Amino acid sequence: MKYFWTLFWTFLLVQMLTYVASSMLGVAFDFETGSILAIIAAILIFAVPFVIPNEPSDKQGLH
Repeated sequence: MKYFWTLFWTFLLVQMLTYVASSMLGVAFDFETGSILAIIAAILIFAVPFVIPNEPSDKQGLH
């Protein structure tokens, strides 16, 4: 279910961003471009938890 909601909100927000950006640039809104960007963004969001380590670092005091 979390994958569905992540994809849903990513899709809506990227479509909104595509609409606003195309409006500001004065070009026609392209639904296909927004959909492709939304899928790419969702895949990147799904990949982030696999890249970030779960355990804390043992290196303390090296700021």
